[in-house]
Amino acid sequence: MIYRASMEDLEGVARLFQAYREFYQQESDLEVAKRYIKERLQNNDSVIFVAKSEDMLIGFVQLYPTFSSVSVSKAWILNDLYVDRAARNRGIGAVLLDKAKGYAMDTGANSISLSTAPDNFNAQRLYEKHGYQLDTQFLHYELNLDKI
Repeated sequence: MIYRASMEDLEGVARLFQAYREFYQQESDLEVAKRYIKERLQNNDSVIFVAKSEDMLIGFVQLYPTFSSVSVSKAWILNDLYVDRAARNRGIGAVLLDKAKGYAMDTGANSISLSTAPDNFNAQRLYEKHGYQLDTQFLHYELNLDKI
């Protein structure tokens, strides 16, 4: 079952979010993960869809709203997609991507953008299979304010 997460899902989403952060070599801290997800849900500044099997959350996708000045339209940033290791290779990631796409279309968005690690080949194959294309027109830059 795929549905939009609520505060009732906080513990399960935080657990998945922490595993996602660990995948990207972040320090394990479930309380930090829980606080972050709680703020997103309370402030309604992201949309989180979860996959549930029996009584356990097994995957999530998190979208952040943005806008495109060039296309003068709403857009979404697919910032996080994670499926529990034990639930992989069952199509959960694909279903979560489809849910994100449907939601973006329902909200009148023009696009969904995402980033992934250069060595995350499994994710790259999944994204490309679902129509995402590698951007070769623009370079992505980031200013890390924590290091200034």
